[in-house]
Amino acid sequence: MDIPEIDIPAAQSLLEAGEATFVDIRDLGSFQAGHVPGAAHLDDTSIGSFIESADMQAELVVYCYHGNMSLTATAYLIEQGFRRISSMAGGFEAWQQAGGASATESG
Repeated sequence: MDIPEIDIPAAQSLLEAGEATFVDIRDLGSFQAGHVPGAAHLDDTSIGSFIESADMQAELVVYCYHGNMSLTATAYLIEQGFRRISSMAGGFEAWQQAGGASATESG
């Protein structure tokens, strides 16, 4: 399966335009310390409810630490029926290095 990837500038454009949902698959502590603004945090306990309630036709950008694990997660979500989905190349590390906005949350 060819997993679609999106580069950081394209992902930033989608965020600024409000045209995509971002999904963070890193651990909760990393998510709380900093994430793409508005991103949903997904883990083994929340992915089922996310899939049930998500719009399968909406644009979705999946990211992790460095862009490796998000490829696997993107493939899984494609198998679940998502069509407009991509893995963010370089992950949150590349996002931060490119000066991307970051939000934090307390647990």
